[in-house]
Amino acid sequence: MSGSQEKELLNQAIDFAINDSWDASHKIVQDLHSAKAYWIHAVLHKIEGDEFNSRYWYERAQQSFEVYSDPKQELIFIKNNL
Repeated sequence: MSGSQEKELLNQAIDFAINDSWDASHKIVQDLHSAKAYWIHAVLHKIEGDEFNSRYWYERAQQSFEVYSDPKQELIFIKNNL
């Protein structure tokens, strides 16, 4: 997969998540293997309320669970920095 294809998928995943389509977003990121995909995956589990799983994905993404209190703002930040 090219970098532009992955970026497009990550943008779709973020848009789904921002619009409360958690499952659709999760289906995209669970099949991608990059730090940004792991970060989005972490935020999805934060939204879901699964802190243990969320922290696991934050660690894989080399990001911090505590930095953002608002998951949607975090997703917007990720999207703006893809």
